[in-house]
Amino acid sequence: MSKNHRNRLTRVFFPHGTEPDPRFTLANERTFLAWIRTALAFLAGGLAAYAFADSSGADASIWRAVSVLMPAAAAALALLAIVRWVRVERAIRNSRPLPAPLAAPLLIFVIFAVAAVAISLDVL
Repeated sequence: MSKNHRNRLTRVFFPHGTEPDPRFTLANERTFLAWIRTALAFLAGGLAAYAFADSSGADASIWRAVSVLMPAAAAALALLAIVRWVRVERAIRNSRPLPAPLAAPLLIFVIFAVAAVAISLDVL
């Protein structure tokens, strides 16, 4: 497929390379959507922590901090998901090796941090 047949957005984000097999592009998109679902779960967790902060007898300031950090982590994950999707799509289109994931270390850190807070509050 020539560049003339590609839409403008595709030409802006992916100016070089060839059109890949749709299965690879769709697999990349499914992975992107999985990261977005994870970000939405973090956002919901932050909202739950906010509600819990108002109704719990525990130290409300810690729950309020968690209710701020979880949505911030959700926003970071969503941003990293977009960056990852573009980087992988470019690698596929240019027949280059796939880039290393950036979001996984952030996700692991946030999960451990939230678990540590929950354990310190005797929630778990």
